[in-house]
Amino acid sequence: MVESPVEAPVAEAPAETPPSRLSDQTFDDIKFDIEPDAPFDRSMLTDKVRELDGERIRIRGYILPTAQQRGIKRFVLVRDNQECCFGPGAALYDCILVTMQEGETAEFSVRPVAVEGEFAIDEFVGPDGTTLAIYRLTGEAVE
Repeated sequence: MVESPVEAPVAEAPAETPPSRLSDQTFDDIKFDIEPDAPFDRSMLTDKVRELDGERIRIRGYILPTAQQRGIKRFVLVRDNQECCFGPGAALYDCILVTMQEGETAEFSVRPVAVEGEFAIDEFVGPDGTTLAIYRLTGEAVE
């Protein structure tokens, strides 16, 4: 009796994990219904906003001015360059706290910038218990 040769299983090369896709978003895309000065609750978020949590996005806005002009590792990205966008009475969805990833920094500009990075829904609560911001971005690049 002649046996057929047994073929060893062919090991497949592991598939490379492609970098997660970068999607262009606007501040309008992360907007949701909330009354001025109303307390924030995650149930207010739209499904679209919830789906962005953990995703890589590119969003345009303005760097909230501070004394630092170069080598900025943390900043607030706001919808527009008016001072009303951050602080008491500001809409929570009009600002994003950006922390640049290790080795990356930003430079202040009075012009709009595009920030790329991983978006997260992560409340920032002030010392008085008021929610000051709800969005964070781990910045990969600022252009």
